[in-house]
Amino acid sequence: MIKNVIGLSIFLILGTTQVVAQKEDSTQLPDISSFHQDLFVPEITEGTPVAGKRLRQTLASYLNTDVYHLVYLPTNYKEGKKYPVIVEYPGNGPYTSASGDVSTGQVDGCNLGYGLSEGKGFIWISMPFISADGNENQKWWWGDIEATKRYCIDTVKEVCTKFGGDTSNIILVGFSRGAIAVNYIGLHDDEISHLWKAFIVNSHYDGLKTWDYPNSDKTSALERLKRLNGRPQFICSEGHGTAKSKNYLDQSGIQGNFTFMNIPVRNHTNTWTLYDLKERENIRTWLAETIKKN
Repeated sequence: MIKNVIGLSIFLILGTTQVVAQKEDSTQLPDISSFHQDLFVPEITEGTPVAGKRLRQTLASYLNTDVYHLVYLPTNYKEGKKYPVIVEYPGNGPYTSASGDVSTGQVDGCNLGYGLSEGKGFIWISMPFISADGNENQKWWWGDIEATKRYCIDTVKEVCTKFGGDTSNIILVGFSRGAIAVNYIGLHDDEISHLWKAFIVNSHYDGLKTWDYPNSDKTSALERLKRLNGRPQFICSEGHGTAKSKNYLDQSGIQGNFTFMNIPVRNHTNTWTLYDLKERENIRTWLAETIKKN
């Protein structure tokens, strides 16, 4: 099932929502700074994860390297309870857009998980890509794809075991490069693809164009997409950027549960969930409904 949700203009028709095509240039849309920011991601600290803190962590197998991920436990965290988990991949970096939006390429720059959850009710993992030499986090594209996949699987398992992550409610999300990674890494093979209940893809989509890395072509991307097996994806983008993804998926032959949302700003940024936007409320509603389903 393909659903269109929340463009700048919408019509409700027979219980479904259809985005009305917009012709204006996205540069005419407002800058995100014109909206009210009501959430601020906690600073990164060291130590053992506790409620309301964002902690730098490293798997035991990488202790002698600079590889690390971040773990955030919700403000309402209590030992012995189960919590859904948001796993987030960052964009490429260093990068600065024409609107002044910055992406460092590091896990430190992840923001979606905090904005989606408002810091409560979810465990949030900011997940790295592993460099080719295995010694640091990869800031631009993938580094070692197999090592990145393995680090993700092992980190999710460790966090769920230690802190009560609900293995039946793990949501994979990503921005820009991370958005492509939702399918490119998250659906890389059967082993990792089984981890996820649902997916949030923010700006870009695997298979829309050929990039300078292996298997970025449409044929390879569609093979990955087949592993989706009907699980829901929420696809959103600044401006009117979801149109290309929707057209691609319409023509793919893949039967899926896709929801599309345009974000009414010109910025290429994952900070939009930290702002008081109606689109944030809509994606939160989708997320809440998704984790309730068996």
